Amino acid sequence: MIYPYKDKHPKISDSAFIADFVTITGDVRIGDYSTVWFNTVIRGDVAPTIIGNRVNIQDNSCLHQSPNKTLLIEDDVTIGHGVILHSSVIRKNALIGMGSIILDGAEIGEGAFIGAGSLVPPGKKIPPHTLALGRPAKVVRPLTEEDKKDMGRIRQEYVEKGQYYKSLQ
Repeated sequence: MIYPYKDKHPKISDSAFIADFVTITGDVRIGDYSTVWFNTVIRGDVAPTIIGNRVNIQDNSCLHQSPNKTLLIEDDVTIGHGVILHSSVIRKNALIGMGSIILDGAEIGEGAFIGAGSLVPPGKKIPPHTLALGRPAKVVRPLTEEDKKDMGRIRQEYVEKGQYYKSLQ
């Protein structure tokens, strides 16, 4: 379901795939070839949510904001199943692992990988091209070339899956 909130209407690229049972409200922008998977909720009823191109937001995720604090997801980001993002910044090519929580003012660096089930506390900055995990998340090592290759494979597969499912609509 796509809902306006007051005078704000979601703006979704024609090439994006929005699965069944997704709810998107208010000031939300979703870029080209991005995918939003089943049972995800993206509420733009407090501040803007800006989602770049080729972003995949997997099943059962929840995206929201605090007043005057935009949620920004740059291009080519993977958001795993059951992730909560709240008024944070996710830089391009990052991957947020399943079940992770990223809180207000946190910034995930370009190409960083947040391990499954991690908690990134308010204001925490994760450096580019690193693996961070835990509760609270801590950087454990730089990413390997194999890590980066696997992250790229996941991104590409979700673009392709999204276009396949879009062709069925």
